[in-house]
Amino acid sequence: MDAQQQIADLEAALVARDAEIAALITQVVALTRQVAALTEKLGQNSRNSHLPPSTDPPGSGGKPGGGKPRSRGERKRGGQRGHRGARRELVPEAQVNDIVDLYPAECENCWAALPEVADPHAKRGQLIEVPPIQPHTTEWRRHAVTCLCGHKTPAAYDDTIPTSPFGPRLMGMVALLTGVYHVSRRRAATLLSDLVGVPISLGAISAVEARVSEAVKPAVDEAWTRVEGAAVKHTDGTSWLKAGTLLALWTIASTAATVFKIVTDGSRATLQPLYGALRGILVSDRAKTLGFWAMERRQICWAHLLRKFVSFAERDGPSSTFGRDLLNYTSILFEYWHDYKAGKLDPATFRAWMAPVRAQVEEVLARAVAANLAQVSGSCADMLAHKLALWTFVDRDGVEPTNNHAERELRAFVLWRKRSFGAQSDRGNLFAERLMTVAHTARKQGQDVLVFLTGCCEAQAAGTRGPSLFAAA
Repeated sequence: MDAQQQIADLEAALVARDAEIAALITQVVALTRQVAALTEKLGQNSRNSHLPPSTDPPGSGGKPGGGKPRSRGERKRGGQRGHRGARRELVPEAQVNDIVDLYPAECENCWAALPEVADPHAKRGQLIEVPPIQPHTTEWRRHAVTCLCGHKTPAAYDDTIPTSPFGPRLMGMVALLTGVYHVSRRRAATLLSDLVGVPISLGAISAVEARVSEAVKPAVDEAWTRVEGAAVKHTDGTSWLKAGTLLALWTIASTAATVFKIVTDGSRATLQPLYGALRGILVSDRAKTLGFWAMERRQICWAHLLRKFVSFAERDGPSSTFGRDLLNYTSILFEYWHDYKAGKLDPATFRAWMAPVRAQVEEVLARAVAANLAQVSGSCADMLAHKLALWTFVDRDGVEPTNNHAERELRAFVLWRKRSFGAQSDRGNLFAERLMTVAHTARKQGQDVLVFLTGCCEAQAAGTRGPSLFAAA
């Protein structure tokens, strides 16, 4: 083999080696990115992502980096020294059924007999007991009477004869157990038998749920009307299951009412009709499906942004610097907000102090975008795209900087889904969203949920207009 051939072979080998090295470098880069993504995902918790606190591993405390469990010596369980205790308040005298007056028989000093004179400052103690609950059963008997002519005439049907064997209050109790407290139908049947002595089948419970669902429909429509016209409303969504099929559950909440709706998906086309005329300020996260709401009339949740900034701060390199800067400004933002809510800052001062914070946050976001950092610059660019909706709580009274209101309202539904895996039918979905709408709104209005459900069932039986959720409004 001549020298030229050897040189050609060596050059070919070098080219092949360079190609192999380049391929390995590409593979290392890809694997490094994959490891970084998996490591970041492994470190996610409720403080740096959208994950709920229930997903935090034991001992983490929801702290970035996992945190560490508190040592036993730091603090004992129970009330701490100097803690202001709480005690049960006595029932008002007007609600007391029986009063037992105790008088001393004789003076403990001279042993003389004492008269029974009421002491206006007598020490009071109360015992509360629930008497045995006995169901009240009314029976209708339609007699047939034989005339002298030999014809037998039965009593006519009457409007007072119920079409259901269960009374309005009992139906309200069934709906309260399954639709508000989310007790399973089987356990609800056991509870009704144990507590009030009423045997009831699973099928009967399902039928009662359907009747109550129809009975509360006018009240639910009223709540939707009130929410649509609210000046400020909060919204959030989560997943829901119907017979194993994934659906979407959304809530819209104002200070006066909360409504829930189960829909096929969370797309923009599906959600937009729920919001009606798009009135008022909408507080939410940065979900793209809510893009139909004008940006200048939105407020983006700063709790979501805070978790995103925490995730930035836990990265390496420049991402961490941007994350820490944004966390610092967010801390100042919430400090000013809490002082404003506590009355320590008047509106003019609050807005004046927030002006430099606003400018600094936007400046850091712009620098992060320009740095072209993977999984950071894109998020910051999206935040800047929502710039008009970041500071509505500063410019408009009555607007909160977080969407905690909607998240709290949705929490009970999320726990229900985890326990029961959702519903099994469209009728079940309808019952769930209507009962939760009534329960959450009634509580906001200071109404007793069972009393309200009973009133709706009574109106349904009588064919009259049901009670209003906003009777006191």
